[in-house]
Amino acid sequence: MTSLTQLSQAIHDAPRWHQTEQFQNPEEITITPLHDKALGAVVFGLDARKAQAGETIHQLKQALTEHLILIFKKQSLDDFQYLAFASYFGSIFRPSADNPVLATQSDTGTPPDVIAVSNAVGQGDYTGHGELSPHADHQWTPQPSFGSLLYAIELPENGGQTSWFNTIKAYDALDKDTQKQIDPLQLITYNPFACAQNNKGTGGYGNTPYYRFKDQPIIGHAYPHPLVRTHPESGRKALWLNTRSEVELVNYEDQAASDLIAQLREHILKPEFRYEHQWEQGDIVFGDNQVTLHSRRPFPSDQRRLLKRISLAGGRPF
Repeated sequence: MTSLTQLSQAIHDAPRWHQTEQFQNPEEITITPLHDKALGAVVFGLDARKAQAGETIHQLKQALTEHLILIFKKQSLDDFQYLAFASYFGSIFRPSADNPVLATQSDTGTPPDVIAVSNAVGQGDYTGHGELSPHADHQWTPQPSFGSLLYAIELPENGGQTSWFNTIKAYDALDKDTQKQIDPLQLITYNPFACAQNNKGTGGYGNTPYYRFKDQPIIGHAYPHPLVRTHPESGRKALWLNTRSEVELVNYEDQAASDLIAQLREHILKPEFRYEHQWEQGDIVFGDNQVTLHSRRPFPSDQRRLLKRISLAGGRPF
């Protein structure tokens, strides 16, 4: 079944407005901010299997803009129901075939609509059990995804927590001189999947440099985006820089650029910008990929972990 057919089937099977027993009463839903955390809010009382009112979706979108991640508790969905719920917030992210991403399929050149982020399901496993450094999904594409939903199906007994980083707060905490210095800069993030394919047998992604000097080869496409990104809804500025993959500042001297990037990456990792989520089965976490990074703690290789991810299409960063 193709991904397009999957999504079409999901929308076809979604609850209809006239089926009142499947319609969610907006008054049953509460949104509680995590006031003592760097970002996040918990959504209580929402059943993602049900049809949602326009009022509810509007409130959720506003809450996502304000709090950057939304945590939905105690969900029980099949893939079609999950896709139908995600479609309230945007279109499915589908990159071009020449920009490989997590789970890109060899036959279609695109990823499935629902990706098993797992070490547990055999064929199609992705990300393994090791640590994942803070990153924004699809940052190396011309139009990166605006957000992703992660749904916890199976969890290990130890480890595997996911952290989100508030890059708006990270930018706001910089001194004014640094903000003025970096505001006009353009950053290229090189595709770690293209780098991994090129480095097969030599460690792949783990051996890619942190900064690309001009005497090094370019692997894959290069799409400059603002180092300081503006959120399209709130207008707030964010430091849009991951902490690990190969990057390059446009029209900047190599060593000075490498030093600046290293300083900014160290700044992003400060604990006051971070929220670590302790997963429970049935959690869905919806993160704004435009102004956050996320990372994962390692977990034992003999313990199963299965999350399902849906990514939503975004626009060109500005």
